[in-house]
Amino acid sequence: MTDDFEPTSRVRLAAAERGLDVVVRERPDAGSLDEAAALLGLEPDDIVKTLVVKRSDDTYLFALVPGDRVISWPKLRAVVGVNKLRLPEPELALAATGYERGTIVPIGSTTDWPVVADASIVGRRIAMGAGAHGYSLFVDADALIAAYGATVADITEQRSR
Repeated sequence: MTDDFEPTSRVRLAAAERGLDVVVRERPDAGSLDEAAALLGLEPDDIVKTLVVKRSDDTYLFALVPGDRVISWPKLRAVVGVNKLRLPEPELALAATGYERGTIVPIGSTTDWPVVADASIVGRRIAMGAGAHGYSLFVDADALIAAYGATVADITEQRSR
């Protein structure tokens, strides 16, 4: 690393350590998922949200959810094998990952929490948060899943418009 602060350097270093080929692009702020997809020349389902999910024992997991879908809590609970899961407050997500909401990605998280990826991302090149506001990360979903030993399952449902 150089002496110059690069906001996505933690993500880039962690990706390299896991042998992941990632591309990080600066992008303008977007007011919605649809606007972000348009700015990147993508469809909303090409953008994958990394959601931090809190278990009742105060541990976490990452759920990788396509932008056009939402977590199906019954499906995710069944995959994880617990009765209670929830999205934590922004400050807990920051403490658990080292990333602010809107920038969270498993790559470079301060703790390697388990990753559960929705089955619909398999076989695709996806865009994700890049650890800093104003950036997007592009990665092959299968390589990401393999690098993190992610569980792949149907954990989502269509978002209501």
